[in-house]
This record gives sequence, structure tokens and C-alpha cells, in this order.
Amino acid sequence: MSKDRQSRMDLARNLKIDSVSRLFPTPPHQIAPDRSVADAIARMRQHRVGCLLVCRDDALIGIVTERDVMRRVIARDLPMDTRVAECMTPDPVTVHAKESIRTAIERMEQGGYRHLPVLDEQKRLVGILSIKRIVHYLVEHFPATVYNQPPIPGAVPNKREGA
Repeated sequence: MSKDRQSRMDLARNLKIDSVSRLFPTPPHQIAPDRSVADAIARMRQHRVGCLLVCRDDALIGIVTERDVMRRVIARDLPMDTRVAECMTPDPVTVHAKESIRTAIERMEQGGYRHLPVLDEQKRLVGILSIKRIVHYLVEHFPATVYNQPPIPGAVPNKREGA
């Protein structure tokens, strides 16, 4: 078996086995639904994060991301005092800390998400999983697989490269 094939098999196996908690999701930063978009932007900048979880009485009711602000507020020329509830994504897809990394990746891919709220067994918020964390995991654990991929998989050069 080639080293490349073995590396891909290891990657597939580990993505099924390793849990989301192994990625050390970032702490969940929250905002109330009645706060302004300006407050949300300030909080995202303060914590250097791309999203906030929208909570009411410690219950997750939505997520607001940089992309939500761009598409639902700035692109529509809404004022910055618009309430977060008006631009958030309600009832966000979540992942449990014990679920596999593969499950998280599948949910992100299916929904086109860059962030997933992470819940514990009691369905309490424990963090946010970002696509950035997954990429770091892949690069750290499987550098040969990641770094040896062609820029366009399946592409064949038209002419011979090199001397």
C-alpha cells in the first residue's frame, strides 16, 4: 500500500474517531437578541471572533456572524441600531462535543456554515467550532496529506513540467 493511500485512510479513520472536543472549540461569546448590530460588531472585534451566539435566558436561539451582518444589514443599508434578532440565523445547527469531527464537517458542508455551536450532554453551550479549527487539525495531524495535494485535484498538466 502506498504511503499516500495509507495517509488518506488514517485521515478518514481519525475523522470518524476523534471527537469535536479534541479540537478545543473556542469559548462561546454570547449576545442578547435585543442588542444592536453595532454592539454585536463591537463584541466580535473585542473578542476577535467571527460570530456570536444569540441567547435568551442561557438558551441558544440563534447565531449572528460577520456574513449575516454583511448580507442582512450592510447590503440592505439597514441602520447599525438594528436588533440582532432581525439579522441572526435562528435555531442554528449544532454539534455535540462527543460527536466526531467528520459529523461536524458534514454539517458545515451541508449547510454552508463556517461555525457550529458546540453543546455538552446536557445541551449546554460549551463552545464554537470554526472551520479554521478543523483546517488546523488537518494540517497538524496530516501534513503530508494536506501539503501534497495539487492545487486543482484531478487536473493534469498540458505539458511536461521542469527541465
